[in-house]
Amino acid sequence: MLRLFLLLGVLPAVLISGIGRDCEKSRLHCRFPDDCRLGETVTVNCTTGKECGPQKSLVKKAECRFCWQTRPEDHDCKPVTNCSTSSGRLHKTLCRVHSNVICIGVRNFHKKIRCNWSSGHSWSRTMFLSVVVGGFGADRFYLGLWKSAIGKLFSFGGLGVWTIIDVVLIAVGYIKPADGSMYI
Repeated sequence: MLRLFLLLGVLPAVLISGIGRDCEKSRLHCRFPDDCRLGETVTVNCTTGKECGPQKSLVKKAECRFCWQTRPEDHDCKPVTNCSTSSGRLHKTLCRVHSNVICIGVRNFHKKIRCNWSSGHSWSRTMFLSVVVGGFGADRFYLGLWKSAIGKLFSFGGLGVWTIIDVVLIAVGYIKPADGSMYI
């Protein structure tokens, strides 16, 4: 498929910014070979942009891959923060490949990532409340689980059994804040 794109000239060159000491803010125009196979290391011919002065040719080693296939450490994504009630779903965000990574295609791409929203509830504080005053439902009141907290309060933590179970469930992360957010 990559070979087809290159033969048709759909992806004739790739813009890469910030590579090399000669011209920090210039753009490199890199051409991948026609026999480039995804995942293999290839030699790429690059030329510097006009804003760098006289054009220079460079030869770089690069992995044959599209920009959206880069490793997570090779690109940055905007954090998703508007997902308080549905933290289990994947949300679309915009990602940009780092300037020192050579790849094929558009350097900005969309990616679906898990929500990383937190309402400020601390896991360690919840554990402390569960161990110290869990029998009175303080841990569940803190997390916003007020209906079960009232039951726990009036049953004195299920005579201790409910309290021990809650300590275990909070420790493994099964009980979370009522709004669906993550612990900080």
